[in-house]
Amino acid sequence: MDDTADGIARWRKVADEIRAMIGAAGAGAPDRLPVETELAARFGVNRHTVRRAIAALAAEGLLRPERGRGTFVERRPDRIVYPVGARTRFTENISQNARQAAGRLIGSGRESADRHIANQLQLAPGAALVRLESLNVADGVPLSVGTSWFPADRFPRIVAAYAETGSITKALAAHGVADYARRSTRITAERVAHDDAEHLGCASDAIVIVSESANYDADGVPIQFSRSRFLADRVELVFDS
Repeated sequence: MDDTADGIARWRKVADEIRAMIGAAGAGAPDRLPVETELAARFGVNRHTVRRAIAALAAEGLLRPERGRGTFVERRPDRIVYPVGARTRFTENISQNARQAAGRLIGSGRESADRHIANQLQLAPGAALVRLESLNVADGVPLSVGTSWFPADRFPRIVAAYAETGSITKALAAHGVADYARRSTRITAERVAHDDAEHLGCASDAIVIVSESANYDADGVPIQFSRSRFLADRVELVFDS
């Protein structure tokens, strides 16, 4: 039987135990896990359950099974510290981590504002919007996928400007917005969507930090509403006081 009394699959509980064991050891975690028989005895389960737990952790990128050699712990790079404040700029934030930032256009379109986005941009529901979808990377490693909406009448060429520069700030400047500030940020977390997982190169059940934010120009007029999905094991959001 694969379920425990509380309804949680045994292999999931074993995977959680192994994950916690590695996390508690930190930099001192061994490079290789004990053999399956030892892990099975430690957790009071059979080898099949241990094998399934290891497979799940391998899918997360935490473990690397090698045939005939054992199961190894993958050493992950430290999370990138990403400050969030009134002047949040992707390129500046990544540069502070001594890394090379880049943005890539992965989708775009025209659509009508639903009630939520219209409220954020202080527009009437149904107003014309430009949607811009981007992939943000640091040193070639994907960090986040973002979807931004702009009033279409004010930013008719925002997609082309972003495609050319790879920068939202530069694309806004091309439309006469010399500076802008963030007025609000709302943070949630969820499992990654299928399309986002493809772009981020992560496991299908990875966790992303979702940031919804609204930016305003120097005159206090809303210009952009965004929904960014940061891969939780690659980015650490830090809020300015």
